[in-house]
Amino acid sequence: MKWTKKFWRKTRDAISWLLVAVCLLSIFGIMMQYSAAGGDMDPWAKPQLLRLGIGLCMMWVMAVMPITWLMRLAYPVFGVCVLLLVGVEVFGHIGMGAQRWISIGPIRIQPSEFTKLALILALARYYHMIRTEDINHIVMMLAPLAMLAVPALLILKQPNLGTATILSLTGISLLFVAGLRWQYFAGLIVAGLAALPIGWQFLHDYQKQRVMTFLDPGSDPLGSGYNITQSIIAIGSGGLWGKGFLQGSQGQLDFLPEKQTDFIFTMVAEEFGFVGCMAVLFLFTVILGYGLALILRSKNRFGSLVAAGVTAMLFFHLLINVAMVMGLVPVVGVPLPFLSYGGTFLLTTLFACGLLLNVMTHRDVHVSRTMTMHH
Repeated sequence: MKWTKKFWRKTRDAISWLLVAVCLLSIFGIMMQYSAAGGDMDPWAKPQLLRLGIGLCMMWVMAVMPITWLMRLAYPVFGVCVLLLVGVEVFGHIGMGAQRWISIGPIRIQPSEFTKLALILALARYYHMIRTEDINHIVMMLAPLAMLAVPALLILKQPNLGTATILSLTGISLLFVAGLRWQYFAGLIVAGLAALPIGWQFLHDYQKQRVMTFLDPGSDPLGSGYNITQSIIAIGSGGLWGKGFLQGSQGQLDFLPEKQTDFIFTMVAEEFGFVGCMAVLFLFTVILGYGLALILRSKNRFGSLVAAGVTAMLFFHLLINVAMVMGLVPVVGVPLPFLSYGGTFLLTTLFACGLLLNVMTHRDVHVSRTMTMHH
């Protein structure tokens, strides 16, 4: 009886503004998948709706799970994700010129997506378990840097520059929140700038072309610059109120490529205009604000760090995707949370929000370094 009361209390705590914003964005995402298919539930809206149902159930399970379970599972899950990334290299599925998927029976998953969450949990556990005064010791930095570098390099090799960028930025943000000195980050920035000429040599030809297109979109408007040119036309044509649902010319007449995935925000801008875009960004602000509040409200370090990692991951996805479709950064293939089509990505995003809800329901729980838990 006591367990049942505790379970329902956790469920009640999980019903929040975060959940409302997640549901509204996800449903709106399915509407945009429907629009992207010209007013048809196939081929994108129907499977996305099914995944949403599964994902919301998984999010709820994640929300009520004891936080110590997450800590205990952090390292094993991270290890499995790294092994799956290695598995992608060995016998992964090639799609759209990249080897990013792995088939497990009838299910095809993209391990790089789940690795982002696994990294957040692993780094949060690591920094929860060590003493604050040891954080900046060089020896204590080796493990988190290895946790960050190994999956990032494996994902880059697929090649998947977008996910590798998000993973790296999320990990670095978590190191900052954990208390690493700013001098280390300054050194990292200097080293990164110095390595740019070397990194350029390792980029694939299409990636180099994307950077050149970003610098001069008009240089090849019918070739490498086509995507971003059409995106900017569609965004501009939406005006203040948009052309109306199912009425966008660039999207409905198939001028806009990848409209169901990376360029879904362009569809929003064309059909719902500036007002629609602001409404979407407001809902994202609710989610990000919720995450930031949890960093401060959680009384256990593990929860604060998990909230920081998830918030950073969602923020960088939003920032890079919106900036990308507006031509403010090169096109790197970063989807928009809740709106872009993609099974593994939607489930990962809902998992991430489940982690935020878990931190919320356990915000007053003190977790010791030996992972015992008490109120």
